[in-house]
Amino acid sequence: MNEWNREEAEKTYNILTWGEGYFDINQDGNLVVKATQASTPIIIKNVIEEMKSQKVALPAVIRFHDILRSQVKKINKKFRDVIDEADYRGKFCGVYPIKVNQMREVVEEIVDAGEKYDYGLEADSKPELLAVLAYNTNANSLTILNGYNDEDYLSLALLGTQLGRKIVIVIEKFSELNKVIALSKKYNVTPLIGLRGKMSNLGTGRWAKSTGDRAKFGLSISEMIRAVKLLEENGMKDSIKLFHFHIGSQISDIRTIKAAINEGARIYTQLYKMGCELEYFDAGGGLGVDYDGSRSNSESSINYHLNEYVADIVYGLKQVCNLESVPHPNIVTESGRAITAHHSLVVTNVVDKISVTQTEFDIKPQTGEHHLVTNMREMFEWKISEDNFQEIYNESVQIKEQGLNAFNLGVITLEERARLETIFWQTVIKIIAFTKTLDFVPDYMQQLEDQIAPQYLCNFSVFQSAADHWAIDQLLPVMPLSRLNERPEVNCSIADIACDSDGTIRKFINQEGITPTMAIHELKANENYYIGLFLTGAYQDVMGDMHNLFGRLNEVHVYGDNDDPEGFYIEEIIRGNTSSMVLSTMQYNPEYMAQKMKKDVTKVVTAGSMAPRQGVKWVDFYEECLTNYTYLRHD
Repeated sequence: MNEWNREEAEKTYNILTWGEGYFDINQDGNLVVKATQASTPIIIKNVIEEMKSQKVALPAVIRFHDILRSQVKKINKKFRDVIDEADYRGKFCGVYPIKVNQMREVVEEIVDAGEKYDYGLEADSKPELLAVLAYNTNANSLTILNGYNDEDYLSLALLGTQLGRKIVIVIEKFSELNKVIALSKKYNVTPLIGLRGKMSNLGTGRWAKSTGDRAKFGLSISEMIRAVKLLEENGMKDSIKLFHFHIGSQISDIRTIKAAINEGARIYTQLYKMGCELEYFDAGGGLGVDYDGSRSNSESSINYHLNEYVADIVYGLKQVCNLESVPHPNIVTESGRAITAHHSLVVTNVVDKISVTQTEFDIKPQTGEHHLVTNMREMFEWKISEDNFQEIYNESVQIKEQGLNAFNLGVITLEERARLETIFWQTVIKIIAFTKTLDFVPDYMQQLEDQIAPQYLCNFSVFQSAADHWAIDQLLPVMPLSRLNERPEVNCSIADIACDSDGTIRKFINQEGITPTMAIHELKANENYYIGLFLTGAYQDVMGDMHNLFGRLNEVHVYGDNDDPEGFYIEEIIRGNTSSMVLSTMQYNPEYMAQKMKKDVTKVVTAGSMAPRQGVKWVDFYEECLTNYTYLRHD
């Protein structure tokens, strides 16, 4: 085997591709974060140690806000550079769709980082609009309003317009126009209106069906023409300032983007020639994230870089506008996933190991043991070779099946069954070790190691912290945070502490593609072993549920500081849910529960079945559990 080193670790976990330069491994084998070339690498394990010193328990979300700021700067600067290079006459007026991550701290950071670029916000609902009105106070930035709306939603939009904000109401459904017209006249406010087109070009990837003729949102070509005429009849044609389209989230294939820009540009120029005083061309969201690092058009990847994405929008739009003799519009994109995904990760600790191949049972021959047990032992003791390893495996599987049938018929005892199965797993382990020395192994034998791979039990909930992985098989990079200078000798999957059997992660990313197991280290006694789930900043932070009443995780916000000995400081700690909090959410009354338990304990004490001192301790313990973190305790 080749010597294990940092480069081998980087390849094993594919860090250099999905990490976008933000993650690396130092010489001591620790995973580090580096937001910029000038910043000191932050050792994630050191962040965890500082969290422990401040009594922040795992599992927890760690936000590296410098990465968030870097992504805002990167996308804005790239558009400005390409616009200058292309001699494009419009500006870039990007917005962040807060549905991707509505956490106040995230929105505040994006608004602050985007201030000098006039980077705006996008909202899809009344609560989001309430937040956006309060936080997007830059008079030069856009506020884009998508989604279906009612009178309250539209009235809030008009309030923002009266406050001097650039609020654009995007019409998703033709019937909404009458409400906009009526309310604009009622409040005597001239709105900024956008028309969302229903594109014929279909998206690619998991959300491809959200576009096309049966798309949920958008106006057909005929409806757009009707909308223009209706607004003209009401003296509001000049309010049409933006054309918008969206071809889905996580667009994996750049050709889809090219085709959509061309179609959208054609519609834009025709609307302009109809007398609409358009100023903005909104290409929507869709800028993807390379979750698996393959740079392909798979659902969890993208086959393009940011530079190509930006160039295709700018040059594609410029070409059509020039051909149609229409002024270049200001370009709007609604990138959320690409802005937020990298800045956040979930850190958990391994609490136990679940193994299929239990081998601790005594397998020595017993007087009078059943011949099936003896036969299985003979398989184990048979000298293995390239000619017989398949035969040994096949015979062992058959004996195991016969043993189960014999047990169900009462022929062998429980102890004999345990001995037989223990010998079987030892035989399988022996066969797997032998096959690693061979040049060729049949496919089903290659998969054998994955089938018997152990599960590392981790202190978190997949349903809460990796909802998309459970629901739609979204790939998320997973890897250990330390000991990366040691060769990982174990292949395993991940199991969470939820009670459901599908609370697992069985898809992992490595240099060979997607595998059902991850290379990991053997656990050491009395030593914490930490694992990180990466690229969770988009959607995962806000989509978790109350499954098993675990609730929200503890959260820390980290900033780099080159003058600090550790290269970072924790700026803010947000405590996760206590048991009392999640129970209250589900309409329980923790105070009543504590009182009821105290009464029940008192009855037992009064009856003489429990000492008074012990009764007090049990009541205190119950009340303490109500106020504690919902996840497993660890030291």
